Amino acid sequence: MDDILREYLPILIFLGLAIALGLVLLLAAAVVAVSNPDPEKISAYECGFNAFDDARMKFDVRFYLVSILFIIFDLEVAFLFPWAVSFPVQGELGFWSMIVFLAVLTIGFAYEWRKGALEWE
Repeated sequence: MDDILREYLPILIFLGLAIALGLVLLLAAAVVAVSNPDPEKISAYECGFNAFDDARMKFDVRFYLVSILFIIFDLEVAFLFPWAVSFPVQGELGFWSMIVFLAVLTIGFAYEWRKGALEWE
């Protein structure tokens, strides 16, 4: 049992230091922060002028579509990094699995491009 606790000791020390550092930084920000800001500093700021429309205005659907596509393709490309790191120890199955994955990714990208999801006009 002592061996198990000894193996987890660095993790507990790291966790304790992270929590302590977080608390110190929060307290330092509260102590150092200006407590009497001027009205100009606390006023609403949007591109240099006051907001002229409701904050709950509707956005174009294309904005959400482009952001979702970015997240999807970004996460799929992130799978390439662990594969590239472990590439020397993979066999043919690992190689061809990634080729199929990249083919599906490319087909999806071509489909979205052809449908005009990436066009903003």
